[in-house]
Amino acid sequence: MCDTAEVRFRPQPWQLILLIAAICCLSVGGMVWYHSGTLTLPALLKRMPSGNALVIWIDFAGLRRTGFLQLLAGAKASEDLEYQRFVRSTRFDYMHDLDGALAAFPRDGGAYFLVQGRFDWMGLRTYVGEQSGQCVNSLCRVAGSGPERRISFMPLRRDLMAMAVSPDAYAVEGLAAAHSGPNPPAPEGLVWLTFPGSLPRSAWNLPDGVSPFARIVENAPKVTLAFVPEGDRLAARLEILCRTEKEAADVATQLTSTTQLLRNMIERENQKPNPADFSGVLTAGAFHSEGARALGNWPIERAFVQNLLGTQ
Repeated sequence: MCDTAEVRFRPQPWQLILLIAAICCLSVGGMVWYHSGTLTLPALLKRMPSGNALVIWIDFAGLRRTGFLQLLAGAKASEDLEYQRFVRSTRFDYMHDLDGALAAFPRDGGAYFLVQGRFDWMGLRTYVGEQSGQCVNSLCRVAGSGPERRISFMPLRRDLMAMAVSPDAYAVEGLAAAHSGPNPPAPEGLVWLTFPGSLPRSAWNLPDGVSPFARIVENAPKVTLAFVPEGDRLAARLEILCRTEKEAADVATQLTSTTQLLRNMIERENQKPNPADFSGVLTAGAFHSEGARALGNWPIERAFVQNLLGTQ
């Protein structure tokens, strides 16, 4: 089992998207690098701290194409006056200007980002200057909300910025070069996250009904949850890497039993699962095992996303 020490940085569902946008508000490079070629997602993963960390990918371009990103336009956070002033000052808006964001939140603290998009460099530089930021060559630093949240950032190329939030004011330098070894595989999906199974119970304030599922996976070395388009809705696809085939079969059985128990509890209350909240999503789950992997699938209706974001 992974260590269950307290996690200093505790992102909540979908707030991560807004967090990335907020950090981009402070992003500016003293110099923009024009590198040829395309950096693939596996190549970006090689730069990130991944051991014992929550790693998240958000395909903003894909969410924009499928119409799901537009749901964020009605979220309360997007109506924040400070954010609107920032957009007017810098002409930067994550709704239109971000294409992808890779984030890592190590268990021992800090947050690391690789963000792809289109940036008005002069506007961003002016904004950071107004926030008392400082750039030396290509590395810039801005004070965060506390001494443990110092923001450092630097351009890796014209459309790619590296950022870090850490007590170390130069933490972003760890993203400047890729780690040795082959490129790690990248899950498929518009949004995906990977983490050690012990992380959810120790790090997140989980919604009602989710905690029993978190307890089942807490011994798994790695859990991947990917959100993929499925017609007019999304599907959440779960992959739990277990140590043995028997463990994988047992996990799939436990997930199935827990789902059925949740259905029974709702029926005893003379209620029906609602596709617009967690009761509808969790009770629709289906699970099986393949080798040492336990696999699951939950259909997610657009109404659930709207309800989660408060846009209905």
